[in-house]
Amino acid sequence: MKVAVVGATGLVGSKMLQVLAERNFPVTELYPVASEKSVGKKIKFKDKEFEVISMTDAIAKRPDVALFSAGGSTSKEWAPKFAEVGTVVIDNSSAWRMEPNIPLVVPEVNAGVLTKNDKIIANPNCSTIQMVVVLKPLHDVYKIKRVVVSTYQSVTGTGKNAVDQLMNERNGIEGNRAYAYQIDLNLLPHIDVFLENDYTREEMKMVNETRKIMGDNSIRLTATTVRVPVVGGHSEAVNIEFEKDFTVADVRAILEKAPGVIVYDDVKNLKYPMPILAHDKDDTFVGRIRRDESQANTLNCWIVSDNLRKGAATNAVQIAEYLIKQGLLEQ
Repeated sequence: MKVAVVGATGLVGSKMLQVLAERNFPVTELYPVASEKSVGKKIKFKDKEFEVISMTDAIAKRPDVALFSAGGSTSKEWAPKFAEVGTVVIDNSSAWRMEPNIPLVVPEVNAGVLTKNDKIIANPNCSTIQMVVVLKPLHDVYKIKRVVVSTYQSVTGTGKNAVDQLMNERNGIEGNRAYAYQIDLNLLPHIDVFLENDYTREEMKMVNETRKIMGDNSIRLTATTVRVPVVGGHSEAVNIEFEKDFTVADVRAILEKAPGVIVYDDVKNLKYPMPILAHDKDDTFVGRIRRDESQANTLNCWIVSDNLRKGAATNAVQIAEYLIKQGLLEQ
């Protein structure tokens, strides 16, 4: 399998390479791709060194699959060019997610929408991915009416500059800033740009992407997304109103069987998900599972996942793995 990783020198691109190696993805030829300024740099994959190449050179090699993590404008320009030579592009940016003819996929939730004809596949937003792997098995049983979510998202969701800003502030060093305000010892209720409705783009991504992935536009969802001074791992407080009633015991049993989900919930022994627990893991952790006592048929829970792994790199690799398993990606 000839594999290109576009944006190979970035945080998510580096994680994609790590996940490909860890999961023993059948890479026979690897093409790390990055911007012109990075061409010629060396990256490591499975203890071998590979030279970063340009987009044009990568397209000429006709890779079987290209994992993209290079930003929306880059993806809009280059993903179709890869697709034209037969490469299946799995794109981590927001560029293609809401295009009606482009599948938006979380393998545990809706991999069945994929076909052999899909040459560009969208990887959802990190905060959406971890939420829908928990929502979908519950929706199948109880049918979700409404979701209220507040997120606590780590600085790696913004990128290396944000990590640098946090560490510089922590160490009293002046440096480049990714945010308008201090992030250390602070919270920013502002992820991505503000839209005309006074929600941020990140908040509306969660609304629109959830409906598309779950295949149900009747689900009402409202989100508040917050950046927190944590280096890795996103957390979410999620309130879910169902059409049908439930028992907490049944909810736990459903989630314990759900693919990609680990129930980590024992408050008597202070067991609940935290970003530090999810670090460098591919599972999504759910805890603090309890009935909302203020409203009928409503559940509260706390969801945590590593945003660079399940929220980005691992989900993309899992899509490629599914394509191979189903014979949709020819080697």
